[in-house]
Amino acid sequence: METKKPQKTLAPRVDMPCQPADVRRSNFAEVALGYTREMAVAEASRCLQCKKPLCVTGCPVEVPIRDFIAEVARGNMDAAYRIIKTTNSLPAVCGRVCPQENQCEGKCILKAKGQPIAIGRLERFVADTYIATTACEQVTGANACAVPQCGKKVACVGSGPASLTCAGVCAAAGIKVDVFEALHEPGGVLIYGIPAFRLPKNVVATEINGLHGAGVDFHLNYVGGRTVSVEELRREYDAVFIGVGAGLPVFLGVPGENLVGVFSANEYLTRVNLGRAYDFPKQDTPAFPGKNVTVFGAGNVAMDAARTALRMGAENVHIVYRRTRTEMPARHEEIEHAEEEGVQFAMLSAPLCFNGDAEMRLTSVTLQKMELGEPDASGRRRPVPIKDEVYDLPTDLAIVALGTRSNPILLDATPGLEQNQWGYIKVNEESGETSLPNVFAGGDIVTGAATVILAMGAGRRAGQEIVKRLLA
Repeated sequence: METKKPQKTLAPRVDMPCQPADVRRSNFAEVALGYTREMAVAEASRCLQCKKPLCVTGCPVEVPIRDFIAEVARGNMDAAYRIIKTTNSLPAVCGRVCPQENQCEGKCILKAKGQPIAIGRLERFVADTYIATTACEQVTGANACAVPQCGKKVACVGSGPASLTCAGVCAAAGIKVDVFEALHEPGGVLIYGIPAFRLPKNVVATEINGLHGAGVDFHLNYVGGRTVSVEELRREYDAVFIGVGAGLPVFLGVPGENLVGVFSANEYLTRVNLGRAYDFPKQDTPAFPGKNVTVFGAGNVAMDAARTALRMGAENVHIVYRRTRTEMPARHEEIEHAEEEGVQFAMLSAPLCFNGDAEMRLTSVTLQKMELGEPDASGRRRPVPIKDEVYDLPTDLAIVALGTRSNPILLDATPGLEQNQWGYIKVNEESGETSLPNVFAGGDIVTGAATVILAMGAGRRAGQEIVKRLLA
């Protein structure tokens, strides 16, 4: 009689330690505290090392996930870091802000058991643990800088994740790169958009310093289409990459939106993050105060805004969403963290108007109760109003987080740059090249508002194409 081999018992997924909710809601320190070495090795040891790793198919930058996790399981963090850096220019960032549950972890074979490998947490641990011997090593993965190729130069407009990735790919190949940033600090959305409790500013600074050390120069306060034009850059550089993002906010279009106290999420988060309002009074840049804060939207930006408002001293914070919790597009982790910290959810509600006092200051918002009807073009059930069910929510600070559109400043100033019907730049999907020869684009200015890792994937593809052309 044949004896069946006992099946290996799958160890449980290793949880990430976090600050307690009652503590973290009053500080801007990072919420997720990261793995210890023992935790990382234990989690990596759960990996089945599949012959055909599906996890890689879910990664926009195609990190060799199986291989780096194998090195973590062996305790070899240096080797793991070098493997990650072969495709990912910003691992410490990606390990924190990527929606892994919908990408690499979403493809993990262990997801069927509800226990996918914590790929993002392991990537973060490796990046945080690894201390590069030189700044060049952070970019090239080796203790040496690439030798610059005589006369070959690339300009990147914008310094968000797409441009930083493109710059890293080109710099690693020995091409001189200049980055032109409109604001007074490089990093794009990584600096002005994502709060420090999710992505510490020193993490972004470390990645940017690595590019500095590899010869990338950053030129600040250069507004694409104003201070510097694409045509000027084309005359001076062998290739240009446009990664300016899509920072024009979308508003609700309801009465009272011009009242004092109504902000876009872009403006509010930029004031707090880039303006360092979270460090007031040490930094003399206060943000607009609000005791009763209402945030409109249900994506990651809405969660960031709501959790930021709590930390800035709000007493009551509501997220208003016209569908149910099931349809919320934000990461599950961000929703859970917000709820743990005390953010309240007003589901199946939509704004009708903002109300103010005699001085035009916001005092409340009138909301319409909704119910879900038939599916719309997105496949989600469309919210429809419930007759005569209207209520007011006290509000002195409203933050609108409904997405963004392309900013026309650079686009209008660049003749011949073809756009699609939504005002985003058209590109060749494989190379990232625009309608202008040797001018490339990627990130939100091409796709509309999306994730950091998708922007990085676009920057990587464009960088690889630029390297191939310039060094052929």
